[in-house]
This record gives sequence, structure tokens and C-alpha cells, in this order.
Amino acid sequence: MVVLVLSACPPGLRGYLTRWLLEISAGVFVGKVSRKVRNLMWERTVEMVKTGRAIMVVQARNEQGMDFRVHGHHWEPIDVDGLTLMLRPADTRGGKRARADGSSSSPPATGWSKAARRRRQR
Repeated sequence: MVVLVLSACPPGLRGYLTRWLLEISAGVFVGKVSRKVRNLMWERTVEMVKTGRAIMVVQARNEQGMDFRVHGHHWEPIDVDGLTLMLRPADTRGGKRARADGSSSSPPATGWSKAARRRRQR
């Protein structure tokens, strides 16, 4: 079983993938193909995706029963005690970051609610 998720990809790539896989939602392809076809399909996807992103989940003989392939995505698969997890990098653009206690490191934005707008009008 193969699951391939594409983001910001050219329409030609989506058409190419429909030869072997079913598109069950926009940019989400599912199907069962041989290992050789799967590898060739991934190589072609990496060539055609350009500035977009692609994540492929394939069947594997491990504890999870699956493995990940990632191209052009900021999330990356890492091995933790034999399990593959997707590492989401911390936001370094100065945005809000959640702390362990559930609070955020920057104060909440003010002026966004209807009540705040009414207060400004007074």
C-alpha cells in the first residue's frame, strides 16, 4: 500500500500519478503498486514537484509496518528507539511557541475580539 501526499505541485504531476494511484482528495493519492514502480514513481515525483512538497508512506517490515519518504518538506522523519516519528521543527520566525505548562512565550494578541473593538470605539 502506498499513500502519497502532494502540496503545491504542478497539475502534470497529479495527472502522471493517476496512472497508478487513485486521487482520493486534492493531492492525496492511494494505491498498491510493486516496489519497482513505487521507486520509479518517487524518483519522477521528486523531479516534477519543483518547489512543492511530497510525502510518501510505504509499507515496510518493521514495528510500525510503514516507512516515510519526504521531499521539500520542513517535517522530517527521525528514528526514536526503532520507531519512525515525524519531527516538526520549532517555529523560529518569532511566532508564538507553546511551553510545557501550556502557556505561550509571547503575550496574546489584543484587539482581535468584538469586545476589544467596542472598547476602542468608546
